[in-house]
Amino acid sequence: MQTKLFDKEGKESGTVELAGTIFEQKANHPLLWETVNAALKNRRKGLANTKTKAEVRGGGAKPYRQKGIGWARHGSTRSPIWKGGGVVFGPKPRDYSVPMPKKKRMKALLASLSVKAQESKILVIEDFTLETPKTKNFLEILKGINVGKARTLLAVDKVDKNLILASRNVSNVNLKRAIDINCYDVLSAEYLLVTKKGLEKLEQRCATKK
Repeated sequence: MQTKLFDKEGKESGTVELAGTIFEQKANHPLLWETVNAALKNRRKGLANTKTKAEVRGGGAKPYRQKGIGWARHGSTRSPIWKGGGVVFGPKPRDYSVPMPKKKRMKALLASLSVKAQESKILVIEDFTLETPKTKNFLEILKGINVGKARTLLAVDKVDKNLILASRNVSNVNLKRAIDINCYDVLSAEYLLVTKKGLEKLEQRCATKK
């Protein structure tokens, strides 16, 4: 399987061969769903918190006497049926994370890469280094590659300061090292743009841990 190769200026310069053992895997859709679902759950903070009757402030004194006035008896103004009272069965901080075995994660990554390769959505650029941290120069390269405003995962062999500063204000670009990308990163982007060295490191990673 081959894909397009672009030079440093974003102009098409040839093709690159993609390893068949990595980019021609069968798409396991149940596994992809499970992995993406786990990734989304692992992103949840789980910080929602409400106070119970024992935690709210005040309510120490009995609001009024027990008998003789015809009202329902109450021992505290912080009862859940009072304004300002505690919350019954409210949310508490919790952990939403789901464990995912390493082998499953790697198989899901290979499946997601294969899906992108079959859709011709994997592009390779010789190098993506910027002399100055200017977003304008960064966008010109993307415009030359013709990814436009599509959501793009930019996978490089190493992340330098200029690249971080130039790309941080571009909302549709997710910058990561090639050895750090996962199934969710690949599937959430329309295009995977990877540097030549980044592709080599990605293939080495997938070959050793497969």
